[in-house]
Amino acid sequence: MTALAPARTEPDLSYLLDHTSHVLRTRMAAALAEVGLTARMHCVLVHALEDERTQAQLAELGDMDKTTMVVTVDALEKAGLAERRPSSTDRRARIVAVTPKGAELAGRSAKIVDGVHREALEALPVREREILLKALNRLVDGHLSTAAEASTARRARQ
Repeated sequence: MTALAPARTEPDLSYLLDHTSHVLRTRMAAALAEVGLTARMHCVLVHALEDERTQAQLAELGDMDKTTMVVTVDALEKAGLAERRPSSTDRRARIVAVTPKGAELAGRSAKIVDGVHREALEALPVREREILLKALNRLVDGHLSTAAEASTARRARQ
């Protein structure tokens, strides 16, 4: 005897967001791999170029744990794209500084990222794009702006 699945009363928003996010991340990873970067490496380079930031600040901006950040910055250093330096404003702190080679590559990778996003949005008619972006921004800034504090809540691997 098989149990009947309960009838859905609402659209499966979790599936829709998870699936589109997964596919977008895989497309992004493939596109950035063509220039030798991961999405995390791109994220660190771009945010480190914006302002003088420590690894901890960059980890928070990129939603990465400390271990992942260390591995990412190690890879950037090994590739000659960034380096750890003392902060110019706090001699106790060390920042991630982007090298000229890293800045050039960040410019290229930003165009790649924009292209992947543009391609995804162009799959929709202009009006639907506008509605989707407005709705997602409203959720990000409102009802879904903060994660639950439950100890059992886990983030998907990225």
